[in-house]
Amino acid sequence: MLTPDHSHSRPAFTLIELLVVIAIIATLVALLLPAVQQAREAARRSTCSNNLKQLGLALHNYESTFSALPFTGVASSFSPQARILPYIEQGNLFDNINFSLPVYTGTGGNTVPNPAFVNLFKEVIPVLQCPSDSGPTQYTATLGPTGSQTEYTFGAINYMCSNGSGTNTYYDDRYRTDGPFYQNSSVRFKDFTDGLSNSVVMTEAVRGDGVDATLPSGTFPKQPYSKILAGTSGTSGSGPSTGGYMGTGGGWPSGVISNPDLLSVANSYTSWRAGQAGTGRGMSWLRALSANVLTNGYNTPNSKSPDITLHGSGFYGPRSYHSGGAQTLFADGSVHFFSNSIDTNIHRALHSIAGSEVTNNY
Repeated sequence: MLTPDHSHSRPAFTLIELLVVIAIIATLVALLLPAVQQAREAARRSTCSNNLKQLGLALHNYESTFSALPFTGVASSFSPQARILPYIEQGNLFDNINFSLPVYTGTGGNTVPNPAFVNLFKEVIPVLQCPSDSGPTQYTATLGPTGSQTEYTFGAINYMCSNGSGTNTYYDDRYRTDGPFYQNSSVRFKDFTDGLSNSVVMTEAVRGDGVDATLPSGTFPKQPYSKILAGTSGTSGSGPSTGGYMGTGGGWPSGVISNPDLLSVANSYTSWRAGQAGTGRGMSWLRALSANVLTNGYNTPNSKSPDITLHGSGFYGPRSYHSGGAQTLFADGSVHFFSNSIDTNIHRALHSIAGSEVTNNY
């Protein structure tokens, strides 16, 4: 009787061969993954640039319609970004705003969103958010008098309107600044004597991470700083009629605060705000609070000096999760990528609209 021939077994991988194949695959994945991540970031950066271009077109349409750029207001008023909603295909949201009402009600630390706009505050507007930012697209904060607090939700924002260089006392948007946006401004493009192609109107910023923190003096969060430093203590709200706050301690220079050394100031403070208690960078696109919607040129992109708020105004610079710098929108509608290493004086000059400064090689 014939029997099956078992002298030849079926071919199979040995353990060593299998390990070699796995190692090769792992190596290929390790090589490919950075390229995939870079491609995704390039796409996100392109989207960010396109968002700013759309906002630039909206500003031009608004200026053409109303013979002035949109203005910002007091902390209980509406942001410039809210005023351009019809020009970024958000007419339905715009129609729900009664601009004769305050956006916030109450007094002091007990101010809360106006009930008329609670649902509007929640709205997330994609064109106002950078896709590279991993921060919350909405914030939740419990606000109001002790014993009757209410939870509110806010749609976040990355793209900030420039109130100027931030030099001298121009960080104080309650008064006329050297930039295009300040309280009750009425700036036209013809007022940009430095030229539309030499003047910044908007920059991107990093949204707060939603978690407030108290850190030891001189200890900063991880860059690019998704928290802003509360520096109001040590200052007085009174100042000259032309603007500016008074330094009374806490690292601020005495007298009218002008061109401070922010790193020295920052080393004196410990409270960092990120949206948890109602204050944070980019916390709401609707409310005209400087920390929410304004920027200036005092800090260069992703500066080691943190953004610092005082009495609602402050020193805020461009920040982003794009490698090496941040996107900026010029008044002519063009978008430029500002390097982290841009010269400080040039950066501040580009945020001024009428300073006649030399701004080559940026």
